[in-house]
Amino acid sequence: MDPREPRIEKGQPGIAEAALFALCPRCGGKTLFASGIRFAGRCRTCDLDYDSFNVGDGPAAFLTLLIGAAVTALAISVELAFRPPLWLHALLWVPVTALAVIFGLRIAKGALLASEFRNRAKEAGGREQ
Repeated sequence: MDPREPRIEKGQPGIAEAALFALCPRCGGKTLFASGIRFAGRCRTCDLDYDSFNVGDGPAAFLTLLIGAAVTALAISVELAFRPPLWLHALLWVPVTALAVIFGLRIAKGALLASEFRNRAKEAGGREQ
């Protein structure tokens, strides 16, 4: 086996599974997030250091564009079909947007962390250990 290839061991969740269910990419424990969209410092089960991964702001920027476009299209569709008052738009779209961003960020951040773990991603120019 090529040492540069990621080593997938039995019991490790796939990237999608880890992202959807907030699972540790090493042991599969449900320990990825401490609260909301904030990662835990390390896995309580296998002691994997989550702080060593650099997920960055990529998911937030991407989700802003994606969710913003989807909510705008839905709001325009509802306006053209039903002509609700402005207060009803605010009552409907503000919580929908907030929930979509929170759940979307959890999934996107979880997927990036799991993919960094699976592919052994390192900082550019860093030495291989």
